[in-house]
Amino acid sequence: MDRDRKKMAAAISTAVQAYIQSEQQAGSEPGEEVSTAGDRSRSYPVFSPWALSGRQAMMDWRRQLQYRILG
Repeated sequence: MDRDRKKMAAAISTAVQAYIQSEQQAGSEPGEEVSTAGDRSRSYPVFSPWALSGRQAMMDWRRQLQYRILG
């Protein structure tokens, strides 16, 4: 069982490193939001409170569905 945990940790570590490398190649740091006001070639969104509230509403809806409260 300890062997499986080591394999899982190695796989997760490799995936995280690949993600960070792809972000760096895209020209930004992980977690950094880049403005697309003048440059439409990038697909990084500008921070938007409307988008944030929409994502929060979707998460709330899914949570309610899981608890079968949605009616």
